[in-house]
Amino acid sequence: MTAISLGPTPARRDALRRRIRLLVAATITYNVIEAVVAITAGTLASSAALVGFGLDSVVEVASATAVAWQFSATDHQAREKTALRIIAISFFALAAYVTVDAARTLLGAGEAEHSTPGLVLAALSLVIMPVLSYAQRRAGRELGSASAVADSKQTLLCTYLSAVLLAGLVLNSAFGWSWADPIAALVIAAVAVREGREAWRGDACCAAPARTPSPSSGQCGDPCCSPARDDSR
Repeated sequence: MTAISLGPTPARRDALRRRIRLLVAATITYNVIEAVVAITAGTLASSAALVGFGLDSVVEVASATAVAWQFSATDHQAREKTALRIIAISFFALAAYVTVDAARTLLGAGEAEHSTPGLVLAALSLVIMPVLSYAQRRAGRELGSASAVADSKQTLLCTYLSAVLLAGLVLNSAFGWSWADPIAALVIAAVAVREGREAWRGDACCAAPARTPSPSSGQCGDPCCSPARDDSR
């Protein structure tokens, strides 16, 4: 028999809440900068992909702001459902925009030019976003916060979009393959819809660390139900 975890101590929970607030603040700050650079560079280069990436950053700010609002309260779990709904809507909005933008690109709406700032921004985001996502997901799982985990998935989706953007810009600049970016973007849109549905239902993580097992209550499929096992990876 293995020992049953009673979850984080009150002191540990306070530390985790502070960590999540700090990570959310860092995410918001970076995404504001990212949005300004991407939209400006995309407008100058007539790149729908870059402009779309900048708008994704705006969506990411909305998602992170929802989590910041939730954790500004003493009883953050009281705001959990509302924060999850805001995050879910941001996923759906992102999926809708990416789908429309990809369709326009496939139909030949404009020719994007080479953009050095866009390439640099995509490469930086590909490095920074996974770190922020992992740190917030780990803290959210240990705390048992579905909204923090859902927001970390939003940040991880931004990582995928960074890879798509970088590949699209490189292929377009090197070979003129303008179709590569919108095809990959449609895959990202499908992932965003799935994550949005999970956030809306509250499936992103167990709502709170369980103190005792309850076979009749159902099983949560997310690894956050076993924080110790997940953190050992």
